[in-house]
Amino acid sequence: MTISRRTVLGAGLAAPLLASPLLSRPAAAQRANGILRFGLSAFPPNLQPWVSTGASAGTVKMLTHRSLVTYDSKGELRGELAESWSIDGGGAWVFKLRQGCLFHNGEPVTAEDVKWSIEQIAGEKSTAYMRSQFQGIERVEIPDPRSIRIVTKEPQATLPTWFANYNTFIIWRNSAANEPIGAGPFRLVGQERGTSLSLVAFEKFYKPGFPKLKGIKFIVYADENLRNAALQSGDVDMIEYVPWQSMAAVEADPRLKLDTVEGPFMDVLFNGTKPPFNDARVRRAVAHAIRREDIVKVAFFGRGKPLEGLPIVEGTPWYDKELAHGWNYDPARAKALLTEAGYASGFQTTLLSTAQFGMHKDTAEVVQQHLAAIGIQCELQLPDWSTRVSRGSRGQYDMAIHGVSADNNDPDGLTVVLDTSLSPTHGRSFKVDAPRTVAALAKGRAEFDQSKRVEIYKEMQRAALEEVPLVGLAWREQGYGMDKGVKGFTNLPGALTTSSGGMLEETFFG
Repeated sequence: MTISRRTVLGAGLAAPLLASPLLSRPAAAQRANGILRFGLSAFPPNLQPWVSTGASAGTVKMLTHRSLVTYDSKGELRGELAESWSIDGGGAWVFKLRQGCLFHNGEPVTAEDVKWSIEQIAGEKSTAYMRSQFQGIERVEIPDPRSIRIVTKEPQATLPTWFANYNTFIIWRNSAANEPIGAGPFRLVGQERGTSLSLVAFEKFYKPGFPKLKGIKFIVYADENLRNAALQSGDVDMIEYVPWQSMAAVEADPRLKLDTVEGPFMDVLFNGTKPPFNDARVRRAVAHAIRREDIVKVAFFGRGKPLEGLPIVEGTPWYDKELAHGWNYDPARAKALLTEAGYASGFQTTLLSTAQFGMHKDTAEVVQQHLAAIGIQCELQLPDWSTRVSRGSRGQYDMAIHGVSADNNDPDGLTVVLDTSLSPTHGRSFKVDAPRTVAALAKGRAEFDQSKRVEIYKEMQRAALEEVPLVGLAWREQGYGMDKGVKGFTNLPGALTTSSGGMLEETFFG
């Protein structure tokens, strides 16, 4: 029997699919048969391969689809559908396809599929997360059946990382609009709306011996305490987003283990289409009004650290100690900036967040309290996550709290959160004017010399501190909790932690 995935992959995942008999067995039998039970924090709003709807959806997509490259366990780029890539004499990026890659319908992955996917992402009517970046591609050539030559309008030093993003997949070029066919290690075979999704191993996956699991049953626990309780009771084998208040208990449980990294961060986003947040002075006032230590303590139980500038990782060549504290806590400065902007008496506004994740709600409440101290009265709006995503993408807010990672650990990975000229998405400010920041990002992306890139990105930080396309709040630890019998999984370093779901192809019980 053939099961259509059309409704699963559409905007609403509206109709339930029949579950695989293998994935319907009791929990003990599932584990004995190589089925991992994974506690997911949110039911994906959709599973479209090029649209961003959060890291939980990204985890599922990384297992059902593949792109030209991805990241290995150390956070370095590795080939997937492509076995190699390089710059040719004409300045174009050339990718060589790996032999033997198949889509889930048995069709081979070809250069034509790659070219078609790139053109769809870059299309004028595209809603793809990476659309703006891909519009920097002038043309895609096919020198031979296994080669793709990508000619860009300007030099693009970081182009290979575009294909490592979990919203940039290569799909079969004859896929129906609502039924994209991928080449990942697992196939989606069933779902219960709002509750669970079932994946089984793709028997013709191109990597011998992978995936190591026979299947994955994603069970949604939107309540973080219930998700953690499911791990501790043994109802699931592994969970994402271990609640910060529960991390110590997971570490202390002899049956469990915790894998955390510091890389994601919390920030404030703005709607720049109308007063008062179309004024950079008001945005800077917000930046100086918040005592970040309180967020680390309240929202993350001390498992994080204040972020008083852009999220540039300490110890990297791009880090500058002075710039890292450019938005230090200074309520007197914040009030002076409000007065300068014409808001000496403050104003009333709204602050969008979500009650679905405690870190979002707790962060919003701390920000609300500190802004009140300088005269900015915020009405909290705390819808479910899907609504938060929808409203953020449409600019239906004044200010918003967000939690995110950069696309990767290179400063260019911050483009997705800093370049507000890109297509609207829930993860960056809505139409905030930050031309110097955007120009510096583009300059760094076009430069291949490392020492020059270091200086360019310090220039970018200085611009952003003045233009304030977002306000950094706190670095946070992000953890996966799992049974000690779960082996082979790696929580990727730094900003890449949200791409760690791709490591489930290497996971097994041991």
